[in-house]
Amino acid sequence: MSEGKALTSPIKQDDGYGYELAYRLAVAKLAEIEDVEQQCRHCDARFLKSENTISLDYLNRAYLIKYPEAEVTFQDTDEHVTLVDKILLLHYFTQAKGTPLSGQLISFKELPEGTGYFPTFYNRAIKPLVMYFGNEPERLLEMAKSVGGRKANFGDASVTINALSMVPLTLVLWKGDDEFSPEGSIMFDRTITDYLPTEDIIILCQNTSWRLVKLLRVRNNN
Repeated sequence: MSEGKALTSPIKQDDGYGYELAYRLAVAKLAEIEDVEQQCRHCDARFLKSENTISLDYLNRAYLIKYPEAEVTFQDTDEHVTLVDKILLLHYFTQAKGTPLSGQLISFKELPEGTGYFPTFYNRAIKPLVMYFGNEPERLLEMAKSVGGRKANFGDASVTINALSMVPLTLVLWKGDDEFSPEGSIMFDRTITDYLPTEDIIILCQNTSWRLVKLLRVRNNN
């Protein structure tokens, strides 16, 4: 890395100083980008030139990033954007290389340091899917449609969700039986590491899984 360039810090499983540091570094990284319109093309975002604002989609909702100040807001509501989501969106925007999707799926363990992080990934991202959808995997597709998901062809039920425009996640469930418990997996396009580091991928998958769980809870309570 050339001298004077801002470092980046992936999102660690920590809600204190680590998040604040990651956010400050992400803000500095955004300010370094000289051709913001080209970077928008790299991650399928839109640059609203008259407002110096980047518009991008995350789990089927539109977000705005003020350039170069890095203020992150929802496009259509005054609802608060969490610090973790601000970091995630800034990392996605600033680190995107614009690599075309390959159409080749890989598992989490094939990511850099994926094997070591897998227990954390499983507990935070896959376990909620298995707990809430494992016995009725067909409901996964029903909930996924609310976040732009589409049916895939794996396991007993599977969906592909473009959590971020250039980051499709393929969620797979296998229904349990008398011999085996329900199980699940999340797969990625091989290009995902050109958009996010492994730690951020955990956060993205965790947020996607819990968004689906919350949608299911709302549906069950109505």
